[in-house]
Amino acid sequence: MAVEKKFVKDGYTKASLDEHFAKQLGRSGYGGMNMSRTPLGTQITIYSEKPGMVIGKAGKVIRKLTQDVVDIYGVDNPQIDAQEVKKSELNAQIMANRLASSIERGWYFRKAGTNTIRAIMGAGALGCEVIISGKLTGARARTEKFIDGYVKHSGHPAEQIVDTGYAVAVKKLGTLGCRVKIVQPGAVLPDAFKMKEGVLAAPADADDTAEATAATEAAPAEAAATEAAPAAEAAAEGAACEPETVVVTETVITEVVSEEGEVIAAEVVETTVEAEVCVEEASAGGDDEIVVEDSDINEIRRLVEGVWQHKHNEYDYWHPMARVHKEAKK
Repeated sequence: MAVEKKFVKDGYTKASLDEHFAKQLGRSGYGGMNMSRTPLGTQITIYSEKPGMVIGKAGKVIRKLTQDVVDIYGVDNPQIDAQEVKKSELNAQIMANRLASSIERGWYFRKAGTNTIRAIMGAGALGCEVIISGKLTGARARTEKFIDGYVKHSGHPAEQIVDTGYAVAVKKLGTLGCRVKIVQPGAVLPDAFKMKEGVLAAPADADDTAEATAATEAAPAEAAATEAAPAAEAAAEGAACEPETVVVTETVITEVVSEEGEVIAAEVVETTVEAEVCVEEASAGGDDEIVVEDSDINEIRRLVEGVWQHKHNEYDYWHPMARVHKEAKK
């Protein structure tokens, strides 16, 4: 026999055995089977909710199953073992049988599918999918899907981490196919990853920590002392300056202008004021400034870079004294 035909025959035998066990062990909660060949024979493991019913009284049921496997399917020296399913909600075949049974009892297909999804996800599954196909509500067949969580549909992961079960529900309008797919809680997904924790730096010595703390505390004090030094020097220089007598002459030219813009008359008034001021040294920018207060004419004068400026008390800006003041319009 060719190698290809041998693999096809083994696959057909396994599928036929699975279907046969599902019919014979429907009441015991059949949850699938696993077949492997060993040097001593063929090992067949049956998963069920009630393994006692698979074995039967004094092993009667399991002996009958063994004889059927030899006579019908020609398996050499089969050894059948029954194991209990610990959590039936995570077994796809058991949940497919329950779904088909619920639909046969008259449950609405959408309610049955939703309850199945809820039970599977409540058991801790990473994902599940329920597919019901057939004549659901009308004369034409259609397919309804219920999906929750993470499910792989193709590729190698779909064969390894996804458990699939299939059952048939027989109704008056026809048969309904019920397929259930479950991703087990412990499955390793192909796109899963873990973040490594960063390596923390070694703790510094106590002496180094104390020195760093002292330097940090001393830095603000040094900065404050550096900023206060220029202000103290300026105050000392201001206190040491000597007053000097300054003569200030102000020339005011008053013009009378007609409506056509012609100058009708002009008057020149010169005012001389003597005052004692404190002359300071040149500022950082190189500007000489002398401030003179004159309460008689209600103004303040100063000398900046050789130009006399004055400011009236009712205004907040300085301007050269040579600027002509226009008379306010009456």
